[in-house]
Amino acid sequence: MQLIKSLLLVTAALAALSAQAEKLTVAATAVPHAEILEFIKPTLAKQGVELDVKVFTDYVQPNVQLAEKRVDANYFQTKPYLNEFNKNRGTTLQTGVAVHVEPFGAYSKKVKSVAALPQGAVVAIPNEASNAGRALVLLAKHKVISLKDPANILSTVKDITANPKQLKFKELEAATLPRVLDQVDLALINTNYALEAKLVPTKDALLIEDAKSPYANYVVTRADNAKAPAILKLSGALSSPEVKKFIADKYKGAVIAAF
Repeated sequence: MQLIKSLLLVTAALAALSAQAEKLTVAATAVPHAEILEFIKPTLAKQGVELDVKVFTDYVQPNVQLAEKRVDANYFQTKPYLNEFNKNRGTTLQTGVAVHVEPFGAYSKKVKSVAALPQGAVVAIPNEASNAGRALVLLAKHKVISLKDPANILSTVKDITANPKQLKFKELEAATLPRVLDQVDLALINTNYALEAKLVPTKDALLIEDAKSPYANYVVTRADNAKAPAILKLSGALSSPEVKKFIADKYKGAVIAAF
């Protein structure tokens, strides 16, 4: 009888704790963001936060839904991307903690090096400003092209000042780039989409950013909830030593902790 009473008390306590748990909905892309968020779920649960991870396949809806208060935060993007989004959409979303860097890479199924690209090769790059500029800056750093300002992260194809191989640039939605690898000579792909496509950035990329890349991926919130207790707990969990080890062990250099 005493054992039954104890079990009932434990069950009641757990039910009460569950009832008090604050739900936090975070939008993310699948890899690595949602995987990292799933890893910290138990940590947040112990702190009274029930984490609901909402997975998206694009870079627009996570910000749209955050601005519309349909989610509480998102975790998928770089600061240059957010700045461009805010400017174009009239939103005021803001960055919080920087969690990791995904070194951006150039991939090909047709050549083994960028030096082997033929004259007139077709190069696919993302079709939005911050990632298109990132792709061009990477190519310029490796002397594939020259840019008017090699440090301008918002460079466009119009800013190319030298193109010795007469490369033809094709701008496509970032999520589609792994799927066109068979159709182009080279594709500049965000690491989250490369990982989803089972590419191994540290092995398969012909060119890749180094660990000094300025493109950290941030937790993003609104001004009205940036200091909310659940958001602060989320940020603390994502910048913990445990997450740093998880990133290092799971992604083996394809994703690098930014803290």
